[in-house]
Amino acid sequence: MLNRRTLLASTAATLAAPAIARAQSAKLSFYYPIAVGGPIPAIFDGYCKEFQAKTGIEVSPVYAGNYGETLTKAVTAIRGGSGPHMAVLLAAEMHSLQDMDILASLDDSGLDADGKKWMDGFYPAFLANSRVDGKLWSIPFQRSTAVMYYNKAAFAEAGLDPEKFPRTWAELQAAAAKLVKKDAAGKVTRWGVKLAGDTGNAQWTFGALANQAGHVLMNEAGTETYFNHPKAIEALTYWRSFGQAGSSPEGVANWGQLTPDFLEGNTAIIQHTTGNLTNIRSNAKFDYGIVGLPGKDGPRTVVGGGNIYIFKNASPAERKASLAFARFLTEPDRAADWSMKTGYIAVRPEAYETKTLKDYIAGFPAADVARGYLPVAVGELSTFENQKVYTALTNNVQACLSGTKSAAQAMADTQAEADRILKPFKKG
Repeated sequence: MLNRRTLLASTAATLAAPAIARAQSAKLSFYYPIAVGGPIPAIFDGYCKEFQAKTGIEVSPVYAGNYGETLTKAVTAIRGGSGPHMAVLLAAEMHSLQDMDILASLDDSGLDADGKKWMDGFYPAFLANSRVDGKLWSIPFQRSTAVMYYNKAAFAEAGLDPEKFPRTWAELQAAAAKLVKKDAAGKVTRWGVKLAGDTGNAQWTFGALANQAGHVLMNEAGTETYFNHPKAIEALTYWRSFGQAGSSPEGVANWGQLTPDFLEGNTAIIQHTTGNLTNIRSNAKFDYGIVGLPGKDGPRTVVGGGNIYIFKNASPAERKASLAFARFLTEPDRAADWSMKTGYIAVRPEAYETKTLKDYIAGFPAADVARGYLPVAVGELSTFENQKVYTALTNNVQACLSGTKSAAQAMADTQAEADRILKPFKKG
């Protein structure tokens, strides 16, 4: 890995590096997804300016929509000869990106012994999709777990203890039913719970539910899926039960609408990302809580979010500069700042040893809730042809949520399509 002596101006040993960087690579293009609300572009713009002041290297972020849209735009641009040097894309896209043959490994981008020590300092759960074939392919950055945000005032109004969020499926089903509120005409004015099932998000929601049932959806190689397993069917049946019971609207809830619904008091509980915490903290007009997801028998969740990838179209100097920027973004103080400003989990334990983050957590304990659930988290669904598998899963999940397919049929159809998509990648 590129070290401080060769590029960064963080210490005395790096003072000569900026001149080298300026001579070799003055500008980097960086595609970045905006998947949640809040002032994230302004925060990220500030980091880019700070990096340029230190190194002379200009990083131009392109805010390209959600993760799926960012992936499509990055791949299209690369194949058209004008692609970015790096991008934040889903960590779960590792297999698909490798199959496209557009990535530069970190090892081929200047990773040295010091850099490998730096990579070893990330939380292991966030490195799960970074190592393949003995090489490192991405740097954890915008990482999260799925959590529940809940309206404590609504809990109290419904006769529930605001300080005791459900820890099992049965408890959540019972609480969600009690939290539904209707007007005199019988129209629902507050739903009990909403989970996103729209395109780009259904797979993350379902991955968490599968883990809650004690099920793993794919093999490590990304060549097989296990959607038609009884536990996968059980997970989708549970999700569908909220609509059937009237605790959620029938059909598909959209990710982008969950936060407004929650902030406006239209939904008592939403499942969302830790990266939404600061946004909710800044805008909620009521007392709220943040907790890990319940499970069939106890809390289980899923990690998600994006890693930094460097592309082959970048020159050797641009790859080194990109690595330097990744290291800059994940330095302890900056990782702490990112966590405080967004709610994303700081990707390195040492960030939680900084005075600023310690003080922040002391005054706002909710900021450290998600990190405590990493031991019961699994990685996001990740296979070859990831987006095609996601599409098959999403279409069938939505069919089930809308009542046109049973959970068993939806999972059987998903498995059949996944088998067809992944057949070329199976050995033997």
